[in-house]
Amino acid sequence: MIFGKAGFGGAVADFESAVTAQDAKRSRKAFGRLQETFGQAREPELLDGGPRLAAVLEQVPPGPRAVVAVLVGACVERGADAERCAPAVLAGLRWALEQAAAFAEAWAATGGGPFPAPDDGEPGAEAVERAGLDPALGWWTLRAWESAAVALLNDRAVRAGADDRSGLLRLLTAVTEASGQEFTSLAYALRVLDDEPLVALHRTSRTGYVLRLSGIGDNFQLHTLLADTLIGGGHVAGRAPSPQEAAVCRETPGQVMAEGSFDLVAPGGEPVWNEGAPADIPVVDGVRLLVLDEPSYQRSWAAGRFFPGMRGDLLLERTLDPEETERWYGRVSPPAAPVGESAGAEGLTG
Repeated sequence: MIFGKAGFGGAVADFESAVTAQDAKRSRKAFGRLQETFGQAREPELLDGGPRLAAVLEQVPPGPRAVVAVLVGACVERGADAERCAPAVLAGLRWALEQAAAFAEAWAATGGGPFPAPDDGEPGAEAVERAGLDPALGWWTLRAWESAAVALLNDRAVRAGADDRSGLLRLLTAVTEASGQEFTSLAYALRVLDDEPLVALHRTSRTGYVLRLSGIGDNFQLHTLLADTLIGGGHVAGRAPSPQEAAVCRETPGQVMAEGSFDLVAPGGEPVWNEGAPADIPVVDGVRLLVLDEPSYQRSWAAGRFFPGMRGDLLLERTLDPEETERWYGRVSPPAAPVGESAGAEGLTG
């Protein structure tokens, strides 16, 4: 036992031993100590504790399991090995989503009505009676699983190794539609693209560019990095972001107010909203294709990373030659309407 009985390290060791032995009384006591001691944990305890807690996660009962998963995610945010912790946390997320989906079905089948709002306690008697204990626990703990999973998905290697992000997203979509509640952070984390090619066409200059994006959480972040790369790089005219605006969209902590430099437009002419994600950009001939028009109204926002723990990047690979550019322009339509007239989705600050 590396850390003896004191502090977070001791609590991890006690919890690990008790869970492995299936000693419920010791497990409850050690579970309380985990929460009490985490705030004072030293770095070596966190690095060691995250993977050890993840290793026994599946053996923990469903209710406290979500809390332990949050502690694992917090250890990862402070340096624990995300790849070692990820399989157990993402498996727990899948369980919670499957149970929450079953809860939604049972709730609808037993009369429907507003979904119960989970609190920090156990599921209410009505929820358990109408749906069963595990489905109710899945719904009750889903916010905690969202927090834990997002902490792990900040890591690019975890995203690369998560084979069924699309399946998790389908489950999440079903739960969201049934409950009317949004799980935006988890939905966006499951849709993050890495090493993804993007063709951007700047309509005013009739030029085109091949770029590659990674770790970009939303289109506000993408918009700023596009302006930094293309305008700041001297390829097209317009308002270039300040170095600080670009830096906070890559890896510098914090936020800086920014202004829009383009209208982002899909090949069919419809707007690509800043509130969306790069995964919303349509794929044409196997590549995401985006048109950059002159800004039709003034936008401003707090530039930064949607996921503060995730490094974002956008690299310019090459400028398209005129013949290639015209071939891509043959695949796009004019904007469907001036984007400023459709500002209800973004408003003057979107």
